[in-house]
Amino acid sequence: MPLDSSVVGGGGGSDRGKQISSSSGACVCGGVGPGPVGSATSVTGASVGVGVVGAGSGGKQLSAKKSLKLSSLADDMIGPPSATGSHQEESFRVRLHHLFAQIEREFDLLHAENLSLQEKLDTVAGTPRDSTIGDRLLPLQDSYEADGSVTKSFKSKLGSAGSKVKASHKIRAQTSRIVSSFKAQSVVSSLVREFCGHKDGVWQVSTKAGQPIIGTASADHSACIWGIDTGRCLLQYQGHSGSVNSIKFHQTRDLVLTGSGDATAHIWQAAVNWEIPSRKGHSSEEELDDEEEPYEEKERIDVLRTPICEFSGPGGHTSVVVAADWLPGGDQLITASWDRTAILWDVETREPLQPLCGHDHELTHASAHQSQRLVVTASRDSTFRLWDFRDPIPAVSVFQGHTESVTSTVFTRDDKVVSGSDDRSVKVWELRNMRSALTTIRTDSAVNRLAVSAGGVIAIPHDNRHIRLFDLNGQRIARLPRTSRQGHRRMVSSVAWTEDTSSSVCNLFSCGFDRRVLGWAVCLPPKDN
Repeated sequence: MPLDSSVVGGGGGSDRGKQISSSSGACVCGGVGPGPVGSATSVTGASVGVGVVGAGSGGKQLSAKKSLKLSSLADDMIGPPSATGSHQEESFRVRLHHLFAQIEREFDLLHAENLSLQEKLDTVAGTPRDSTIGDRLLPLQDSYEADGSVTKSFKSKLGSAGSKVKASHKIRAQTSRIVSSFKAQSVVSSLVREFCGHKDGVWQVSTKAGQPIIGTASADHSACIWGIDTGRCLLQYQGHSGSVNSIKFHQTRDLVLTGSGDATAHIWQAAVNWEIPSRKGHSSEEELDDEEEPYEEKERIDVLRTPICEFSGPGGHTSVVVAADWLPGGDQLITASWDRTAILWDVETREPLQPLCGHDHELTHASAHQSQRLVVTASRDSTFRLWDFRDPIPAVSVFQGHTESVTSTVFTRDDKVVSGSDDRSVKVWELRNMRSALTTIRTDSAVNRLAVSAGGVIAIPHDNRHIRLFDLNGQRIARLPRTSRQGHRRMVSSVAWTEDTSSSVCNLFSCGFDRRVLGWAVCLPPKDN
């Protein structure tokens, strides 16, 4: 359609033409979000479209329109009535091109402002919701108000909603600051030392009272003794032919008890050499060749391959030994196996004294009381059993407190039993009345071999790589930090407390399937708090 005939009948009125020109500022301010931009664009398009599409009758209808005294955009462009037709067409073309050029410039400005504002909104949306978000909202709001292209209409539209959002973020930020301040005051924990050397996952870590050493049992068929202060491996035991699943120190003697996947339990001598091994004499050429190699790789590790005694054979286990522990006094020990039984052994004769039968599925853990002849065994049948050897005829009690495999059961110093399970719960039981649990701790991941400190703090290792601390009343104390540089990268299989902190800064140790053994310094709050 010719350009001149498309506008001659544009009866939008002078008011609509003024609305288009005056709404350019409103269009700019409306370009903040998708809603205002869309509405402003549709109004502008409608205003122009009526003037263009509605004019189809030609130059003869111009006088009829003027007789109605309705000035239009076309009237302003055509000029006075005395002008000739060709002059009218030419002036109309020039004016129309000029107006459309202004409209294009307006839309270009809107598009550029939309892009700029979208970048700012993306920045706000990508900001993490932590304690600093409240501080970031204020300068961002100021930048909107300082922008010359944003008018009062935009401020009025964002006034109520923006103030509500800002207020909610301020409340959230203040709450997070309060909560973080409480957590900071309750407990302080940090990673102090890492013990490196195992070539496969580490099943258990254990501490020894009175000495700054720890023991680790690994799936690489070895068990190691480490110096806490130096992080150096002092002794490595290679007497098992299968995965070493558990390790326990004797209470008073330098002996270690380990259980293995080769269906045996070993006792071996834990006499460690505290002296740093020195390099043997070399010729001058050898010393020259060895200058570039680090000295740490040349440290000699004492290796032990022969146990003092082995517990196997007739009457012993027929499958994997998953756990072993000393009874008080060290003259007897208990072992738990995948053959669904636990066995009480005599250390001196190396003979089985009594098989402990009754579990319906494989056993997962066994531990003994510190001072009394009591043993608890845990199983995949979702139960744990308390065995009492204080009388000539042993007594047994069965406890059904979990819905899935019970992964560990340990005694506390104040005669309680703490059990952990794959059902993501930890329960605290009173030893004198175990009909129901005193406390139930709900977590978000399966629980592995936990430990309880002398002060009554439960350290809980999880499948999701976290370590959480609770008290015996079920109150959460802390969660140990886990970042790319700290914490475990795979499942945490075991934890252990040390009570002697006079010679070491580490008081909690953890191990996992990432082959790492970590030493933590945990500053616990006073017990009365």
